[in-house]
Amino acid sequence: MGFGRKGAAPRFVHADDVEWREVLAQDHAGRRVSVREKWLELTPRCMAFLAEWDPGMTVSLHGHYATNTIFVLSGSMTVGDRECPAGTHITLDIGVPYGPLTAGPEGVTLYEVMVGDPTPWHADPEGYDRLLQERGIAKLPNPPLDLPDWIEDQRKLYSGETG
Repeated sequence: MGFGRKGAAPRFVHADDVEWREVLAQDHAGRRVSVREKWLELTPRCMAFLAEWDPGMTVSLHGHYATNTIFVLSGSMTVGDRECPAGTHITLDIGVPYGPLTAGPEGVTLYEVMVGDPTPWHADPEGYDRLLQERGIAKLPNPPLDLPDWIEDQRKLYSGETG
């Protein structure tokens, strides 16, 4: 006897059928730098997406209420002091902080899967602000984003917005 859910079926999505959405933006010496994502799956139990980061994009030390796997498809990034070139696989258990993250000189393309609640939490907001100031990076207002009701938009830290 096998394991299975009655009536459940595989879900198929082709990346070409999903639009890129800008989720985060910064000003780097007058140049807009962004993170764009294609959400291939987004449920309260799982999120899978492709992400493109422009060169130099910097994200804070943070974690998620989910087990997170990240695969670097192209380009490179640093996670803390660790260089992560194409081909690097990163596994983060629930509650493990990582970062700050910075896209390399060619930018970075990632495939990420989070099993659990993908809502982020921020480990060092003051340190992030200092890092951005040291690098001459300015936070920009968050791009509009249509999120499901069950997930809270935590991008305020990245934009400096309140409320």
